[in-house]
Amino acid sequence: MLEINLKPYHALVCGASKGIGRACAMALADAGACVTALARTESELSELIGKLPGSPHQKHHYLVVDLNDPIQLDHKLQALTLDHSYQILINNTGGPAAGPAHKAFSEEFRSAFEQHLICNHLLVQKLLPSMKSAAYGRIVNIISTSVKQPLDNLGVSNTVRAAVANWAKTLANELAPYHITVNNVLPGATQTERLQNIIAHEAKSKNLELLEVENRMKSAIPAGRFGQPAEIAAAVAFLCSPMASYITGINLPVDGGRTKCL
Repeated sequence: MLEINLKPYHALVCGASKGIGRACAMALADAGACVTALARTESELSELIGKLPGSPHQKHHYLVVDLNDPIQLDHKLQALTLDHSYQILINNTGGPAAGPAHKAFSEEFRSAFEQHLICNHLLVQKLLPSMKSAAYGRIVNIISTSVKQPLDNLGVSNTVRAAVANWAKTLANELAPYHITVNNVLPGATQTERLQNIIAHEAKSKNLELLEVENRMKSAIPAGRFGQPAEIAAAVAFLCSPMASYITGINLPVDGGRTKCL
């Protein structure tokens, strides 16, 4: 049986304090990677580092950064990359607030673009030299199934996620000669704090009970349930492994079959 083995590698996981990011940090550490967990809340990061699986060769770290602040990110990455080299990057951050596109303020689009695309780009640029030096790189962007099929009432997210997907496809073509892959994982409805916020917003806007909104959402998923963060993380861990060396430039839905297009 093939096992995912990431023992030689160092991974930087964004949005690692909770939800899908936390699950990714756990999965990569469990596969043997040394993990640097990035998020904005130090207490949550410190607690996570204490729980990451590992062996004596693994040294886990954390970096406190708010991905709403690209300037702060740039400064902290300069110091980080002087001390550590990375072969794996997981770009992941919280999604924009729910709401229709035509009611969104221009600042909402600008802020989301900086948080999701500009910060992703800064991270790639800072980690790229060590990936090239190792002749091994894995960049995985946690986006959304909305890049294949826009989701109702997520106007800003639909718009910005599509920009990130096309940025990633462009990078995949540019970086393949350096043995660096770039892929997007597209979670469907996953049991996270963000999903609960979306359900609450939908229930309030339509004057429905939370359970009714949940059941309606589940009825649109062939698997009949919400996903678990660990299920998303399993796909991410595979794409980070040597076994996925010939997979690049793809959008991989992990959504229980909800997305209706291929």
